[in-house]
Amino acid sequence: MSSELDPGLARKVLDAQPFSRLLGARITAFGEGAATLELDVREEHRQQNGYVHGGVLSYAADNALTFAAGAALGPAVLTAGFSIQYVRPAVGVVLRARACVVHAGRRQAVVRCDVLTVDAEGVETLCAVAQGTVLNSG
Repeated sequence: MSSELDPGLARKVLDAQPFSRLLGARITAFGEGAATLELDVREEHRQQNGYVHGGVLSYAADNALTFAAGAALGPAVLTAGFSIQYVRPAVGVVLRARACVVHAGRRQAVVRCDVLTVDAEGVETLCAVAQGTVLNSG
């Protein structure tokens, strides 16, 4: 799975997404059919009980899935669909979505993503698992 995108270009693509800038997302790993997206948890990312909102978790999973697929299929990709299972409330200082391609063909990839929170000591806790299909739109 060779990448047609370099990490610098991946960061530029993310920075070109207004919603990603609003959330403060960043790409921290990219290539070989994998990507990691992170954001620092802010008060406005939380729901009424203090947990990171499920919509923020879904955003992170969706974007990480798509970037991982882009590392395998090339830059012209779109999410066809994904599902997410929340396994525990998300609490921590960083939200990390780590995605990897499970299978890639010429036109589509199946990708899995673990969404984790990271506490102040750097300990990761799994809070959601997602899987999706990403299509080459080029």
